[in-house]
Amino acid sequence: MTQTIDSAVTPEVKLTAVTPQERVDAWLADFESALAARDIERVAGKFALDSFWRDLVSFTWNIKTVEGREQIADMLSERLDDTDPSGFRTTETPDEADGVTSAWIEFETATGRAHGHLRLKGDEGWTLLTSLQELKGHEEGKGTRRPRGAKHGADPNRITWAEQKEIEDRELGYTTQPYVVIVGGGQGGIALGARMRQLGVPAIVIDSHERPGDQWRGRYKSLCLHDPVWYDHLPYMPFPDNWPVFAPKDKIGDWLEMYTKVMEVPYWSSTTCTSASFDEKTQEWTVEVNRNGEKLTLRPKQLVMATGMSGKANVPTFPGQDKFLGDQHHSSKHPGPDQYVGKKVVVIGANNSSHDICGALWENGIDVTMVQRSSTHIVKSDSLMDLGLGDLYSERALAAGMTTHKADLTFGSLPYRIMHEFQIPVYDAIHERDKDFYDRLEKAGFEHDWGDDGSGLFMKYLRRGSGYYIDVGAAELVANGDIKLAHGNIRELTENSVILEDGTELPADVVVYATGYGSMNGWVADLIGQDTADKVGKVWGLGSNTTKDPGPWEGEQRNMWKPTQQEALWFHGGNLHQSRHYSLYLALQLKARYEGIPTPVYGLQEVHHLS
Repeated sequence: MTQTIDSAVTPEVKLTAVTPQERVDAWLADFESALAARDIERVAGKFALDSFWRDLVSFTWNIKTVEGREQIADMLSERLDDTDPSGFRTTETPDEADGVTSAWIEFETATGRAHGHLRLKGDEGWTLLTSLQELKGHEEGKGTRRPRGAKHGADPNRITWAEQKEIEDRELGYTTQPYVVIVGGGQGGIALGARMRQLGVPAIVIDSHERPGDQWRGRYKSLCLHDPVWYDHLPYMPFPDNWPVFAPKDKIGDWLEMYTKVMEVPYWSSTTCTSASFDEKTQEWTVEVNRNGEKLTLRPKQLVMATGMSGKANVPTFPGQDKFLGDQHHSSKHPGPDQYVGKKVVVIGANNSSHDICGALWENGIDVTMVQRSSTHIVKSDSLMDLGLGDLYSERALAAGMTTHKADLTFGSLPYRIMHEFQIPVYDAIHERDKDFYDRLEKAGFEHDWGDDGSGLFMKYLRRGSGYYIDVGAAELVANGDIKLAHGNIRELTENSVILEDGTELPADVVVYATGYGSMNGWVADLIGQDTADKVGKVWGLGSNTTKDPGPWEGEQRNMWKPTQQEALWFHGGNLHQSRHYSLYLALQLKARYEGIPTPVYGLQEVHHLS
């Protein structure tokens, strides 16, 4: 049902507040009054014509943004009665800048407690974020609810913590079935597994590697995080204060292994998922796995693909690949530079992996050529940390009272429809700060871009998950000419060279395909079937109709952390920030289903693209 909202509708209460606190209090009071009266027209009329309400599970049991009064009214017409929100209040003093009043808020629904953020333009709502934080009666055992642990007193039948854990490890997946199976044991699967453990939902994380963290340990040796430490905490257990700003891959691997153990995440390593199918009648998955050579059948109610934001490796096909006498491999399989000393290496691609690999090869005195097939956005790490992330994720932000939770919700409060407008000035400032660098880079022949609309790295990441590099040194090598640069598509490979479409021949002993990854539903095609992969459609992207992100507009990340067109199938992944933040909302959706709480989904995403 859609209600048409007359733009001339005015709130019942005339707002004449002066201070930001008074203005927000008056808006919230009238907003809650209208919600309680189920006066949807009046509620919608409190928002500007160009307004946005982003909900993270609290109203919609979905991750959904509605835009404008009519969409707000439509959402409320379906969800207001069940949600039954109340108790809207600020949690700190609102502030005002450039005609916008901003406020942190909290409230309750029939099923849970929520936090949020409100922006007013004048006395009209401009952006509203509502995010479920916990389910009533199913709160996590933390803070004042932390478990006691020790059981004092004499007990001849005492079972120790170690004994209880051994029982659980022995039974889960054998005599007791998990409610959730999480396929993929990188940071995403581990974070969600920790959430499931704390919420009391039986779950198993399965991964083919021998140990947690091997996903990182097995990559090329120069790999390190390009995002700073403040951006990368996992749930419950932040990195210590002496953790490096940019952690090396093996250190991250060790942290993930330690985290898995300390957080008691049920984690099956050396386990491969061979097939999965969903029974509509029993509402149950049949998941076949091979655990260290033992074939097992798991029967969870929910299946989560936590294989990262990327799908299967894109390995291009070129004439002559079967004739090439040297080593050729995808960047995901790159072992590092050591075995290639004295050889000529051609790296196809010019984004993050290509730069990292080329930089490490150059450091080891190896003749390396980067082949750029399309333009790439480069941003220097120091500039990104200062201008792009500094207000939210930095020591400066912490000193100003910006907690990780507040930073996550601040970033989450910006609707994707207008997020680029906030990003463009940031990258304009970066361009000005590093003008000499960009001049040298382009003089070297590197094809550089700032995104389709000048909004830079974050929007490229959210829209397509590719096309950029955070420079930690390799782009300087390109600008200096230390890393050779070639342009164009590949025509063919010969026995010992790569030939470009214009006839340029690049001698090669090694070819590295730094050519990215496909959509995550490619894993679904392999595991469940192409029909299910097509049923859920493309994963990732916003529908912005920019390069590699075809429309129509979706308003949220396709299929991520929310219900899909395939019942009981979920996708979880992204960078460490997203693995931390969005694992909460996915965990709450799974917990609600586990406890039998009704979860009517508003705005289930339609499928417009299959891959």
